[in-house]
Order: sequence, then C-alpha cells, then structure tokens
Amino acid sequence: MNLSQLNLSAQEVSNRFTQAKVLVVGDVMLDRYWFGDTTRISPEAPVPVAKIERIEQRAGGAANVARNIASLGAPASLISVAGQDEAAQSLHTLMKEAGVQTYLAQDDSISTTIKLRVLARNQQLIRLDFEDEPSHEVLANTYNQFEQLLPQHDVVILSDYGKGGLTHVKKMIALANRFNKPVLIDPKGDNYDKYHGASLLTPNRAELKQVVGSWQTEPELTQKVMLLIEQLNLSALLLTRSEEGLSLFKKDGTIQHQGTQAREVYDVSGAGDTVIASMALGIAAQFDSSEAMKIANAAAGIVVGKLGTAICTQEELFQKLS
Repeated sequence: MNLSQLNLSAQEVSNRFTQAKVLVVGDVMLDRYWFGDTTRISPEAPVPVAKIERIEQRAGGAANVARNIASLGAPASLISVAGQDEAAQSLHTLMKEAGVQTYLAQDDSISTTIKLRVLARNQQLIRLDFEDEPSHEVLANTYNQFEQLLPQHDVVILSDYGKGGLTHVKKMIALANRFNKPVLIDPKGDNYDKYHGASLLTPNRAELKQVVGSWQTEPELTQKVMLLIEQLNLSALLLTRSEEGLSLFKKDGTIQHQGTQAREVYDVSGAGDTVIASMALGIAAQFDSSEAMKIANAAAGIVVGKLGTAICTQEELFQKLS
C-alpha cells in the first residue's frame, strides 16, 4: 500500500494523525544497553570479558508503545506504575523528551522494571532483568486515572508484559466498551479470558500457541483463531508472524495477509510495540482495520532494521509508503 491508494496526501494523513488521541496503559520498563567489545576470556570462568565503552537507555514496554505513537505525530497518553527510584526518573525524562503525556504512579515498595542488555559488536551477550509486582493500592489509583482520561481519547491500548500492571484489565475493557472506545491489547500468558470483549488482540506466533496450541496448516490456524475470536467476543485478531508478515483475522470470517516489508531484519525486540502502536493510531485516525494493518506493517518493517527498542518516525513511514 502507498499513500496514493488511501486517496490522501502525506499532509492529509499527518493531519489525521495529529487529531487522533491514543491512551496507553500497561507495564513500563527501562531498557538499558551496555555497548562494548570482547577480545578475551575471563581467567575466573569460561566467559567473555566485555569492556564497556558506551551506555544507552530507552523507554520500553508500554512506554515504547506510547513513544512510537508520539513519533508518528499523534498525541499519546501513558498510564503505568514505577518505583520511586532513579530508573523512574529516567523514564519520566525520556517520556517528556518523546512528547508523551505521562501519568506514572510511583510505588515505594517496588523497583522500576529494568532490562539490562550487554552487547559486544552489537551482539547480545546477556540480559539481566530487575522487576517487582506493584501493590494493589497503587493499581487502584491507576484505574481511577484511567476513568478520568478515557473520555478524552479515541482508542485504548492495553500493553500487557505480565509484570502486574494490568490487574484491572477486565474493568478497563468493560469501561472502554461503555464509552465505545476500541481496545487493542498486546497479550501475555496462557489465559486470554481476561481479554474478553476487547476489539483486537495482537499476539505473535509463540504467544498464540500458548493459548490455542500448535498448528500444521493455514486452515488449522484459521479454525483455531476464529474459535478464539468467538469465545472472547473480539472484533479481530492481528497475528504477527515475524518473517511472514502480518495476518488479520476478522470476526466476519475475512482474512488478510501481508508479507513482511523489512529489507533486513536486524533486531525484532520492540517490533510488537510498533505494530500495536501504529495499528491503534490508524484506527484512531479513521482508517479501516485493513488500511491500519498496512500502516502497521510498514512501520514494523522500519523498526526491525534498527538495534534495540526503536521507533518509527512519521517521515520514515511516509517515505516507505511513498
């Protein structure tokens, strides 16, 4: 798909994006990258020694979803929980720089989730995770914040990374449905019952297999997905299939596939964030689900060519769609 197929100019699409408002709720994290080189093995153990030369940090999880929306030129709001620590302050700073309106409830009983990656010559040596589950009191406050902000937004994204930040997911879906706000969910775990009534789920192949089991053929996959859509009363399911692109399964039985648009896959981390962010933005900007999927596929094809949790800018997207 290109912009001419939308019968809109780049400026008209940009104007639509600017007027679309997306609310993101979910688990945030700080992604830290230690870059260096390794030329020898440690005398203490048979492991490489990495000499660190550069450190970077980026917003991850739901925060990466929100900054992807903002980078495409749309207003984005983020609700989440973090600790009262230096990592939370770093997240605040990063989100402010990205232009995201952030509502970060701070829980002094937990540490902000951090994923620390050590890389040598751009190859990951190890990842260290630091994480805690937030308290029920703070989560209740985030739901109250959600109630206040929901009416001001066009579409809701619930970004579930299994860190405990979406304890009230059922209530959030029910409230959004009462306000006729589409709800898109990046799911986690082997029980999708809590997502009943959502508009769209965006699992990858491994995540879907956890719930419906494996499949051998496309007809078998279709049967399993359609049954899941019926059981959960979804409008659609968007399956991200890595090198095979995206498949959109709709409640009415129609299925659309689009092959990957990546010229070279460098790093798939964070690609799911870009898919759900651009899909939600497309819907909020009044594109139909098929057009939104094509926008999402183009954006994902850009970020997998970058290292780490990355974003797609509006300029990059329009260039790919031109």
